Amino acid sequence: MAVAAAATAVAVIAAGPALASGSHAGGHDELAVGKPGGKGANARIVKITMKETEDGKMLFQPAKLQVRQGETLRLQFTNAGQNAHEFVMDESKTLAEHKEVMQKFPEMEHDDPNAIRLEPGAKGEIVWTFSKAGNFEFACLIPGHYEAGMHGPLVVMK
Repeated sequence: MAVAAAATAVAVIAAGPALASGSHAGGHDELAVGKPGGKGANARIVKITMKETEDGKMLFQPAKLQVRQGETLRLQFTNAGQNAHEFVMDESKTLAEHKEVMQKFPEMEHDDPNAIRLEPGAKGEIVWTFSKAGNFEFACLIPGHYEAGMHGPLVVMK
């Protein structure tokens, strides 16, 4: 039974373009939210903190992101919390589907260019070019974190 469930999760992950793209097979297909920027790219730096509050909320600071179409950001993350957290950006529908898979397989980790997972005290970076205008979302999909408030809007303006 567990093998069948794991096989189903692999099939679900492989079926979704945002979940299967990225560094899994060395490809860097463009996602709805954009594409990886070059490590040496001249990019605006945005510092993002992941943390929990004393009343049990989990959050990102800043709580929303707004960028211009074609802009490249160097997203610099610090996990200032006591728990592991992740940052995944994509279309809201795709994140909701991925969140369901994470509920079934909470130890699943990502190896996608649009996502990062950090242990408490750790730092990391994503360099990203927002090539398509639209309304997107970012979230922590570790079970319970989204529900505790760890998500926000990502608006890419023309």
